[in-house]
Amino acid sequence: MFNHMKIRLLLGLSIIGFIGFVVIAIFSTFYGADEGFITTCLSIIMYIVVPFIFFYHYYRKEPFSLKQVVFFSRSAQWVLPICAIVVVAISFSLSTFWLTLFTIEPILPILVDLLMEEVPFPTNPFYLFFEILVISVLAPIVEEFFFRGVILHRIMLKTSMWGGILISSLLFGILHSDIIGAFFFGVIACLLYLRTGNLLLPIMMHILNNTIAVVLSFVPTDWLESVLILSKEDITGKAFPISIMLVVSTLLTIFITVKLGKGLASMREGHLAHPPEQ
Repeated sequence: MFNHMKIRLLLGLSIIGFIGFVVIAIFSTFYGADEGFITTCLSIIMYIVVPFIFFYHYYRKEPFSLKQVVFFSRSAQWVLPICAIVVVAISFSLSTFWLTLFTIEPILPILVDLLMEEVPFPTNPFYLFFEILVISVLAPIVEEFFFRGVILHRIMLKTSMWGGILISSLLFGILHSDIIGAFFFGVIACLLYLRTGNLLLPIMMHILNNTIAVVLSFVPTDWLESVLILSKEDITGKAFPISIMLVVSTLLTIFITVKLGKGLASMREGHLAHPPEQ
């Protein structure tokens, strides 16, 4: 399904979409539109309009079925492992974010302030609902189809299995504020997809990860206070417990990566060419 889809078309549509967003943002600001409206426009363009045009273009040329890469057969057995992976991923992401701040704080304190600046949710109920929907559901689905679908497959065709995994995951990491955590999340998502041939599994993992992040933005997090960086003082003040979390989550991330990647090269072609029966 993904092998004939071109990254350059995806990139071109994304650039055009972003230019369109900039034009809308300029006019919206001039006419006094609030920030929630502008953010919603960006989400609609990048997570609805661009994906629709991209996939419809290829569907019109050669119709395909989503059942080729998204199916429920044997998915239930992965629910608990995915929950465990997400817990490890969140722990690893929190601790590597701390490590990033700890490393750059003596050199670029202004960058630390920028990274720690909270991005507020919209106050308008409609914009708030739409942003939560995008973060929790829409973005995970679209990003998995793009990064674990199109980009992974195209780079694998031009390099190798691990070349596709590492490069697509690096691109995925660069587009997120937590580059290290997002990179390893991308690697695990790639391995999960390639091992099962089922894009639904990394989508489930991504949705769960983002949903937990959204929930934690609205509920009290006193029970996580020892590992959350809420101020610059926490970077050094909470170094010990976060260092322990970093070591444990790193070891578990390596274990998960090795476990999912073991013997994958020899079975890859069979999974991609013949996904499990629906």
